[in-house]
Amino acid sequence: MFYGAAEFSRDCDIVFVADDDNLTRLSAALAQLEAECIAIPPFDPQFWERGHAIHFRCQHPDVKGIRLDVMTKMRGCDPFEQLWERRMTLEDTDGMIYEILGIEDLVKAKKTQRDKDWPMVQRLIDAHYDTFRDNPTDEQVCFWLRESRTPEVLIAVASAYPNQRDQLLSIRPVLQATLSASRTAVKQSLREEELLERSADESYWQPLKDELQALRSRRARK
Repeated sequence: MFYGAAEFSRDCDIVFVADDDNLTRLSAALAQLEAECIAIPPFDPQFWERGHAIHFRCQHPDVKGIRLDVMTKMRGCDPFEQLWERRMTLEDTDGMIYEILGIEDLVKAKKTQRDKDWPMVQRLIDAHYDTFRDNPTDEQVCFWLRESRTPEVLIAVASAYPNQRDQLLSIRPVLQATLSASRTAVKQSLREEELLERSADESYWQPLKDELQALRSRRARK
């Protein structure tokens, strides 16, 4: 919502460092929210270390029904320390501080095998481009070249900033298609890129899904 690509959701994703102090803070926050661990895996730090998210459902009247997905790592994203350095800090009118993923890290986190996430990735980047296109920083231009999923936007940015485009050609093959300014070619290259990301996400999660299934089977036998 903050980045201009709102999607109705009743869950909240939380990434944190699973040290003793944070686990104590997390347990206290969960107790205040009257949050119950739901489904599999159970509330056990060993599962965070292996890449799982642990899921909670809030029961406090003010937040009843909201799900919390708590994790220490995300597929395709940097370690927490780097995410923290790039975070966006918000403060509401009551002085409450919120730390949210930076826009680039949010985009990376949304590159999953789920159909609903790819339109969101596109909207996030398009909204960022619309906001900063008139006077962008070099960092913003490179972000659009690395991540844009709208053919017209990618072609326009690549044409306007050829030096940055050429620097990134080796790390994003899609940019090669912008040289011809062909919307069809860029669209096809973007689709191929998306399929590779979906496949990578599926490969990452498959062993974790197998582990969850084994946990469910053991629980069912008890």
